[in-house]
Amino acid sequence: MKDEQRLYGINAVRAAFARRPQALRKLYLDEARIPQLQPLLKWCVANRIGYRVVADEDLRRLAASSHHEGVVADMLREEPQPLTGWLRDLGDGPQCALWLDGVGNPHNLGAVLRSAAHFGIAAILLPKHSTLALSGAAARVAEGGAEAVPFVRLGRDDNAIAQLHGAGFKLAATVVRGGENLFAATLPQRLVYVLGAEGEGMTADLAASCDFQLSIAGTGAVESLNVSAAAAILLAEWFRQFGSGFAR
Repeated sequence: MKDEQRLYGINAVRAAFARRPQALRKLYLDEARIPQLQPLLKWCVANRIGYRVVADEDLRRLAASSHHEGVVADMLREEPQPLTGWLRDLGDGPQCALWLDGVGNPHNLGAVLRSAAHFGIAAILLPKHSTLALSGAAARVAEGGAEAVPFVRLGRDDNAIAQLHGAGFKLAATVVRGGENLFAATLPQRLVYVLGAEGEGMTADLAASCDFQLSIAGTGAVESLNVSAAAAILLAEWFRQFGSGFAR
């Protein structure tokens, strides 16, 4: 169904259930997972949610993947928040978000979400016409991180930038070369990193609209980093400068 999504992977399913149990619609699991998934099974019984113990081949078919890790769940899909509402509810102090301009690979998205959750990032910002959405593959790669980082839908780029500026954010275009060295930069406390698509990078107009540009210094032995690897490094540097309140 259009309003449902299929998640798989033990950490992805347990994280989704922990945050929004009422979204669970059906559960499929391998018999060996029964002890680990007792809270979900009890919820299913108490709330008349269907669950089935099935064979590995059925889980492969349901997940369309061999990486199901013994559990598949049908959950209600969570729609992205509007930017206005997200900014209204955002706390004070240091905040960091990622604007993904054209990133499309679900495994890259999952890896980005995992890093974003680890470093306490406030949101993934999606351009108005972006088709990027959480998939089962992305949620599995995120290892539960997809539940910790909300998706926020932007309006027109110029309006979104104005709203972010009004909330005290600076925007940093991340570029392969020619930007300020990330490791020598004093980053703003409220920062939006803008990352481009895996192949083409971000649009020139969007890059020009940002407040400054950053590059990740390296040996030059390769042209650039994978977008998820770059995101992890960018987020780690912001966290190094401002994340003391998040550390556990």
